Amino acid sequence: MTRIISGSAGGRKLQTLSGSLTRPTSDRVREALFSRLEHRGLLDGTKVLDLYAGSGALGLEAASRGAALVLLVESHKSAAKVIRANIGVVGHPHVRLLTDTVERALAAGPPAGARMDLVLLDPPYDVAEEALAAVLACLVEKEWLAPEAFVVVERSSRSPQPTWPDGLELSGEKRYGETTMWFAEPRPSDVVA
Repeated sequence: MTRIISGSAGGRKLQTLSGSLTRPTSDRVREALFSRLEHRGLLDGTKVLDLYAGSGALGLEAASRGAALVLLVESHKSAAKVIRANIGVVGHPHVRLLTDTVERALAAGPPAGARMDLVLLDPPYDVAEEALAAVLACLVEKEWLAPEAFVVVERSSRSPQPTWPDGLELSGEKRYGETTMWFAEPRPSDVVA
């Protein structure tokens, strides 16, 4: 069972897809991640982009904990249906779902120039490292990132560190059993103000 851990929707149960289409981040890992994000002041009033959203659990956790805007991107229709139901469970008025590929969504640029303060990427295991590198590069090239943005990439602990594009640099790494999270931030000189 997946649930919202804390905030205005804390304790509410979220739907997930059965089978191998998605693998929701465990409650334990989400709790550790969001404790880290709250400690850094990265949730209250922020704009959040959740790529490869799956069930929407990461973005909806951010919404529950005070994010001002959450944009969830998911290409699979069945997962998008689950996300729509979960948005209703959380009841946050500023959560939007974009049913499209991550690549097409990013190529279009941020909606109304809304740069994101927090970007969460939890790609399926079958997303190649080169494809992930291209997605990270697009975040920079299409100016999705606010000057103080924080990027979180979740992968299997067997995966190599993501290839960071010019404009993003690794700021930390944390392993939780079979899951590793990499944290990156824009280089100040590379972000357009």
